[in-house]
Amino acid sequence: MLETLICALFTILPDYLFRRYVQGKRIGHELTLFSMWYELRYGLTSCAIAAISVITVLFYFHPATSTVSSYYRTLTILPQFGGRVSEIFVENNQKIKAGDKIFRLDAVSQQATVQAAKAAITEVDASVKVAQTDLAAARAGIVQANAALTQSNEDLARNQTLLARGSSAVKLTEIERLQNLVHEREALVEAAEAQFASVNERIDVVIPAQRDSAEAQLAQAQAELDKTLIVAGVDGTIEQLSLQVGDYVSPVLRPAGILVPDSIGHKRFQAGFNQMGAQVIKPGMVAEIGCMTQPFTVYPMVVVAVQDVIASGQLRPSDRIFDPQFNQVPGSIVVMMEALYADQAPDLPPGSNCLANVYTNNHDQLEHDKDLSTGKRIFLHVVDTIGVVHAAGLRLRMILMPVQTLVFSGGH
Repeated sequence: MLETLICALFTILPDYLFRRYVQGKRIGHELTLFSMWYELRYGLTSCAIAAISVITVLFYFHPATSTVSSYYRTLTILPQFGGRVSEIFVENNQKIKAGDKIFRLDAVSQQATVQAAKAAITEVDASVKVAQTDLAAARAGIVQANAALTQSNEDLARNQTLLARGSSAVKLTEIERLQNLVHEREALVEAAEAQFASVNERIDVVIPAQRDSAEAQLAQAQAELDKTLIVAGVDGTIEQLSLQVGDYVSPVLRPAGILVPDSIGHKRFQAGFNQMGAQVIKPGMVAEIGCMTQPFTVYPMVVVAVQDVIASGQLRPSDRIFDPQFNQVPGSIVVMMEALYADQAPDLPPGSNCLANVYTNNHDQLEHDKDLSTGKRIFLHVVDTIGVVHAAGLRLRMILMPVQTLVFSGGH
């Protein structure tokens, strides 16, 4: 509307002034409602052509959109396994911090497993004392076997000496019996030493391995027990929590609620522009947004990124070959915007619905590019000039948007 009024000042108004004061035609006489088109045909035609041209140039070089929002993600509150709720620590719309408890599942079986693992560790510790007693017994057995072996060797040596001197008190069969007794007691010494080594190996290797295994089972059981307590991973607000003690929750069938993080969606806005804007919108361009959640306020923004793919062309493998004719709705150019000035970041609730306009800036190109022809320079000057006018109109539209919405809502 504003662009049409400006074009009318340079087309319809001069035509009317010429008809009125040069040709002497008067309103209500020569200039009537029925003769308006014929008398002002040159001005009306020029105004229509100029307005269409201006609006086309404006919307091409200064894209606008009504689909702007600060998107955010939610975290589903889920246990790692299904179970019955035994305790609830929070309420709906409650602010919580990372690490705060949300609810607890029934943990009878997990607690029993933990107690069994602790009992296994106690049993291993008790076996250490038993093994130490066995080690002392094995050490005593070695001493006893060595003493018996020494006694047998002394008896054998004494009888061999007497036999060598020709004593009739020693028989050859007695010598053989003593020799066999020595061999037997040597074997007993080796068995006692082997028993000592076995007990020592059990103390140094087997029992520590058994304790490590028992501690690992305890850690695993404790981890399963810890999974029954569901805590918050980030700061946020609890939403849609409808739990009661005794309810069954499952990571597949029934979530417990939603956690909305505090630090997501407050600083960056995503806007969807027409695909024609892909040739114009670049990172670094200045923009403005106005939102329903902050009426009568326009925020200066800057384009920080432009998504290099369009969602409508996304393809997912399936058992059917894709047919392009079913892709009837063209996708949007997704543009990410942030506050132009860090200290003026809009404090808007995530998910706010907004309007946005992006502005081109040709001043640097006009100042430094000496290859531009005169016609192109004039065109770029005109684009920047009418862009200022368009920005003023859009700013007015953003300010009036809440009022219009309230009027239409009241009409319903």
